[in-house]
Amino acid sequence: MTKFSKSLGSAVALTAVLALTTTACGDDGSSGGGDEGSGKGTITFWDNNGGPRTEIWTEIIKDFEKKNPDIKVKYVPIPIADVQSKYDTAISGGGLPDVGGVGTAYLANIVAQNALEPVGDRIKSSSLNGKLVPATVDSVKAAGGKGDEMYSVPTSVNNGTLWYRTDLFTAAGLDAPSTWAKFYTAAEKLTDAKNNKFGYTIRGGAGSIAQAIDASYGQSGITDFWSGDKTTLNDPKNVAALEKYVGLFKKTTPSADLNNDFTKMVAQWDTGTIGMLSHNLGSYQDHEKALKGKFAGIPNPIGDSGTRVQVSNPVDGLGLFKASKNKTAAWKFIEFAASHTENSKWNESAGAIPANTEAAKDSWITSVEPTKLAAAALTDGSTKIVQLPYYLPDWNNISKADNEPEFQKLLLGKVTAKAFLDKIADELNTAQAEWKQQNKS
Repeated sequence: MTKFSKSLGSAVALTAVLALTTTACGDDGSSGGGDEGSGKGTITFWDNNGGPRTEIWTEIIKDFEKKNPDIKVKYVPIPIADVQSKYDTAISGGGLPDVGGVGTAYLANIVAQNALEPVGDRIKSSSLNGKLVPATVDSVKAAGGKGDEMYSVPTSVNNGTLWYRTDLFTAAGLDAPSTWAKFYTAAEKLTDAKNNKFGYTIRGGAGSIAQAIDASYGQSGITDFWSGDKTTLNDPKNVAALEKYVGLFKKTTPSADLNNDFTKMVAQWDTGTIGMLSHNLGSYQDHEKALKGKFAGIPNPIGDSGTRVQVSNPVDGLGLFKASKNKTAAWKFIEFAASHTENSKWNESAGAIPANTEAAKDSWITSVEPTKLAAAALTDGSTKIVQLPYYLPDWNNISKADNEPEFQKLLLGKVTAKAFLDKIADELNTAQAEWKQQNKS
């Protein structure tokens, strides 16, 4: 993957995309046309962040159906934690959608199962040609693992964000947590466990490992994920950083954090008794509704070296599935959703950075301070990005479900930080070797 270039972009991201039904996908039979379909009828659409993004997708679908009265979009929201398993089940058992939200974290897994249609040529002959942020295109290509071919249309760039309560910081006489040293100082000073007040909330449930890896590299200052054919994940500097980070659990964090996924973690922080939260730009609207401006969001803290280091976030996008019997209508929907107006509308709702070059220049980006700061950090050369190996088909399993129970053991002191990182590193080294061997053959 490449670094941010030209306008906006980077191998980062959470938020954007489409939805599901359990019925067969594609053309409703109104006319023929092979797999390309009639361009009319009903298409199915899987939203890979169903719930938080249902409202904005409902609006975009209405816009699309108004402009394309001969096409109906059947929307089904999928919880973000269940997306990959839903796709895997549908690939093996049938029932894939026409269009689906696909993030680069699990793109390679779906591509490896031959379920997605390549979209590079479709983009070149569409209104999207030349209108996608170059770095998001590079990220999608790299994550697909098939050279220059693209298997999704990028829609959104996310960024890790440290949210903090400005009112609590002011009352405690604390500076913004712009460095890791200030972060740890604030976590301790804002904690009053007897009165259920804590300095930080740590993610212990689904999605916990990505946050832990980000905190490790952010503190260690290591900027490369691979050293030759071996990962740097279990480098002693990362081990020490992770030990310090997980040491916050139950000392400056609530004990309930052990099982918290991002939804519970965000809801807990929004109650207003916790000083800091590590999430991403996607939770901005939730914080604004709950805290009404009494908060701020900044990119990852700066390390002891004076440099900000963070891991790449997935780039979100829309995939066209090979199983579709009406690819013409499905592509119309993708092209519409990724267009200037709709892409800007979606990303403004999510507080994320648009992948459409025209949308990325819209004025709302500079008016939303966390998004403005994130975009600047990724374009001004101040941030070093550790590119995660999204191209490995096993990446999402290794970095999520397969090892999340181990992270909970780490929080509880049942395994060491070294043992935890060594286990994941061994699995990644094996996956990397297998991937290289497969690509040779």
